[in-house]
Amino acid sequence: MARTVFVTGGDRGLGFALCATLLEQGWQVFAGQYLPEWPELSTLAGQYSQTLHIVPLDVSSVESIYAAAQAMATVTDHVDVLINNAGIYSPTAGRPIHEPQDYTEMHRLYDVNALGPLRVVEAFLFLTDRGTLKRLCFVSSEAGSIARAERTAWFGYCMSKAALNMGVKILFNDLYPDGYTFRVFHPGWIRSYMSGEKNMEATLEPEEAASKAIPIFLGQQEDEGRLVLVDYEGKEWPW
Repeated sequence: MARTVFVTGGDRGLGFALCATLLEQGWQVFAGQYLPEWPELSTLAGQYSQTLHIVPLDVSSVESIYAAAQAMATVTDHVDVLINNAGIYSPTAGRPIHEPQDYTEMHRLYDVNALGPLRVVEAFLFLTDRGTLKRLCFVSSEAGSIARAERTAWFGYCMSKAALNMGVKILFNDLYPDGYTFRVFHPGWIRSYMSGEKNMEATLEPEEAASKAIPIFLGQQEDEGRLVLVDYEGKEWPW
């Protein structure tokens, strides 16, 4: 049975790098695509026509996610690893409290970053239940750590990541007894497109971040019964 992984936000940045690296390692990859006009996934599919499957996906839409799960089920009967990578960030989220807040944008950040992964896990559960690894992975952030919060702004983004972490903890409480294992990962400051343009001020290229993420996503922890937030160096962060 082929090792099967589903990656949300596979269009570009970390998601695309994860897809490319996993394909190199022989995985059957299903890539959630939000930006069909972005060319990289289509180019990659030309190289891996048998093992890369592109699936339209908008994690803010229940209908889109369930359609993606049903489309995937026509190709495979299981998912071994589910990587919730899709996420967004907004320049307007950086306003301090002395300035008017963009609450509409905050709602969008929460909808994608916190509720999106929950929707995906719910819709894909019938496939992950049949997987051999039953591994659920979540790209979080140090921004979601309450104990180490130092920012004086960025309410929407930080709060959305903290909410994601709580959602994963509740999933862990429910699904770990059924054989599921979990990874919550802070990938570092990546030169990604989360704000719409590639952030060249960041320190890590997506390929570098993916090379650090995959061993954590696929490897074993000493204590799988303990949920931890770890970064790209393998260091643990407080919740």
